[in-house]
Amino acid sequence: MRQPTGMKVPLVDLGAQYDTIRDEVVAAVTRVCDSQRFILGPEVELVEKELAEYLSAKHAVGMSSGTDALLAIMMGLGVGPGDEVITTAYSFFAAAGSIARLGATPVFVDINPATFNIDPDAARAAMTSRTKAIVPVHLFGLSADMDPLLEAVSKHGVPIIEDACQAFGARYRGLPVGALGVAGGLSFFPSKSLGAYGDGGLIVTNDGVLAERLRLLRAHGAEPKYVHKIVGGNFRLDAMQAAILRAKLPHVSQWFEARREAASRYRHLFADADVEVFGVELPVEPQDRWHTYHQYVVRAPRRDELHAHLESHGIETAIYYPVPLHRQECFASLGYSEGTLPQSEAAARTALALPMYPELTEEQQAHVVKTIAEYLRMS
Repeated sequence: MRQPTGMKVPLVDLGAQYDTIRDEVVAAVTRVCDSQRFILGPEVELVEKELAEYLSAKHAVGMSSGTDALLAIMMGLGVGPGDEVITTAYSFFAAAGSIARLGATPVFVDINPATFNIDPDAARAAMTSRTKAIVPVHLFGLSADMDPLLEAVSKHGVPIIEDACQAFGARYRGLPVGALGVAGGLSFFPSKSLGAYGDGGLIVTNDGVLAERLRLLRAHGAEPKYVHKIVGGNFRLDAMQAAILRAKLPHVSQWFEARREAASRYRHLFADADVEVFGVELPVEPQDRWHTYHQYVVRAPRRDELHAHLESHGIETAIYYPVPLHRQECFASLGYSEGTLPQSEAAARTALALPMYPELTEEQQAHVVKTIAEYLRMS
């Protein structure tokens, strides 16, 4: 077996990005410290305006995290006990957890195996008189297929809440995701394509009445201060994170292009290595979508063994997600058995995220692909 070369390839390299924007970030942090306005305030108002424009939405509401953004949207739409909310079984926990926290029942449906995103036909088939909302997740930087979902709910008045936490800047038929449905939640977790230096999130919507309700909800439902109209939560985006996001936003389009160039290099390197004969499947990008490659996720045989092998050779990878949501212990009472959602379960067994970030070099990618190819040929 080939011995490690000594080259280290991280899954994400936030330090490399920071080196290129250090002065802008320091200036942003200093500006907030000088202002002594740390919670909401001008920086949050400005980043909301700038992000709404970038995402082609009428309204943007800064939030404390992507999870809180999704939770607040559901609260604003009245999701509660007795309701069912349809979502994908293959995703991060945030959407399903928010549904359950409000006393509603998450109804899990399967995915399109090519895109990892919710299967619109499965979502349509799962609708009942108790369906309060559908929450598609735009996974790994690729939009879900939205038109069939919007058509499915059009006659029933069921809102679509977009979980765009992994897909800031992704597009569906030329339009940014987030405000294609009633509202969408986004995350600025540090490793995201546009990340803060702490937790942060955003809601985008074209519904002005809903936007005002969400602003109330993020501050304990108070307006004015200490006068509570509704029960909300502490979901506020802080000014420091807002200022950092404002420093980063002018660079994000360039970073997207760099990610897409890295994805193209991966495709060419994998093609040259001829790994498809070993069952490796690369990400797809349907013609009507624009992928940001927040994650570069392949399918691979003997995924867990490959993951360990790459780690031993200095290549950091990640398994998203080892247990699909319908098989999580906390949802055991819902009664989903093994084999109920086979595509989600197959993805949980085979998906592996490879290093992906704007500063990733061709030399690093060549090392990743060569190490994978050599392992598959030897095993």
